[in-house]
Amino acid sequence: MTDDSGTAPYEFSTDDSRLDHAWIHQVLSTLTYWAAGRERAAQDRIIETSRNYGLYEVATGRQVAYARIVTDQVTFAWLADVIVDPVHRRRGLARELIDQVLEDLAPLGLKRVVLKASAEGRALYEQRGWNELEGAEDWLELRRG
Repeated sequence: MTDDSGTAPYEFSTDDSRLDHAWIHQVLSTLTYWAAGRERAAQDRIIETSRNYGLYEVATGRQVAYARIVTDQVTFAWLADVIVDPVHRRRGLARELIDQVLEDLAPLGLKRVVLKASAEGRALYEQRGWNELEGAEDWLELRRG
């Protein structure tokens, strides 16, 4: 991702070894309603069992955005936990992250990628071609604990 000067202030990566687990846990558990209070051990396990994506500030190497995918890698994927550090918002990073995630998934030929959009993120996803989930009334859930 380049800025007006032609430099790349942010870098996309699929390398799990670059993930800042502490930062991911902190921003998700304190800044989102869906992961509020999530335990660090649970977050680490979630990372371990997901396809993970990060955006990093080139100058410092610090992680500034995160998203993950849960998928069978054949027909279905769920995009979850999309977050951009508040200091780095309003720079198109969420859009860039989502585009890069979808590009990474393209070779899989998935038939469906779903997400549960937050109120503030809904317009961003709709601009990227996402639509309301058809037949959502047919979805069921089993909650435990």
